[in-house]
Amino acid sequence: MRVVIAPDKFKGSLSAPEVAGHLAAGLRAGFARAAGSAEALETTLIPVADGGEGTLDAAVGSGFTRRSATVTGPLGEPVTANFAVRGNQAVIEMAAASGLALLPEGPNTKTAKEANSIGTGELIRAALDLGCRKIILGVGGSANTDGGAGLLQGLGAVLLDADGNELPPGGGALARLDRIDFSGLDVRLEASRFVLASDVDNPLLGTLGAPAVFGPQKGATAADVTALDDALARFVEVLGEEIGDRAPRAAEAPGAGAAGGVGYAAIAVLGAARRPGIDVVLGFTGLAGQLAGADLVITGEGSLDEQSLLGKTPMGVARAAEAAGVPVVAVCGRTTLSQEQQHDSGFRQVLPLTSLESDVEVCIREAGTLLETLGRTIGEQLAAGSRTKESLNV
Repeated sequence: MRVVIAPDKFKGSLSAPEVAGHLAAGLRAGFARAAGSAEALETTLIPVADGGEGTLDAAVGSGFTRRSATVTGPLGEPVTANFAVRGNQAVIEMAAASGLALLPEGPNTKTAKEANSIGTGELIRAALDLGCRKIILGVGGSANTDGGAGLLQGLGAVLLDADGNELPPGGGALARLDRIDFSGLDVRLEASRFVLASDVDNPLLGTLGAPAVFGPQKGATAADVTALDDALARFVEVLGEEIGDRAPRAAEAPGAGAAGGVGYAAIAVLGAARRPGIDVVLGFTGLAGQLAGADLVITGEGSLDEQSLLGKTPMGVARAAEAAGVPVVAVCGRTTLSQEQQHDSGFRQVLPLTSLESDVEVCIREAGTLLETLGRTIGEQLAAGSRTKESLNV
């Protein structure tokens, strides 16, 4: 009997590999207790993510090698950021170089205007140095609202004001942008392909744009939002003078507003193709191929709720399992889904940690132990029930 364990992280508690490991340990223990031995049970661990935080862990768990580089943090300080490489592919998690979590005092009105994405561009260059030419850019948790101008600076572009002086980093400074010097842009980009892993479909500008929707989360006041929107509009105008009509078109493209507008620069200048984060991750982890011949899939995330139904990790795994004809069980910290929603989502069963411990804080603190308990329950059910997928009683 083979079980594929493909969870996302339990945010604030455990990484996806840790979740998978605890579930596997409990599963084997429960199966052995009920069957007398765990020799007949095979577990395949495939940690997954939805393109944001945890994407790097998913890549490493699927055979990529973790690498690191010292790059420019969101406020200019040096940070050591990890990325992952396999052959000519690289997976870059933007938050590692340009994330909100790297702001020493948290977001505020100053950081909203000055935080930049330079380090993400520098991570791309580090991947290019290792021979990578297919680069997956997982965005989410970014500190910046700079339209991806910093990304381009990290790749060698120079942003200048009307006096020919280089602009300081950050979205606020783009209001003074006069021209962009692309002569130093890394030439290796021409032979490279980019995938923007993002579920965000916002445009760059306007009431649904990056400053208006995501700026307040990054410390922007109402006045800052207006100023940043105007500054990014200036960026689009000047970029259009450099690269033509695709600059204003890209500003309207779904996903242009992702990661403070990094999606915009990635689409307009790097020619990135935007894809749902979970689809990208399931692709490089090879989950579909691993499902062939499996008897059960276990997935999950910290909170299984209505947002999960909009394309988060468990739904992506459930769709893949359904296509392969494999039953799927979800394990989570808590769930707000009704029985009908759980069934309609394709889950044979949903097992929250709160079914074992009602105190959510305890669930967060002792998630590993509780996951092993749920794993033992599933293992016992597997050992006691039929070993055919059609009648598997879980």
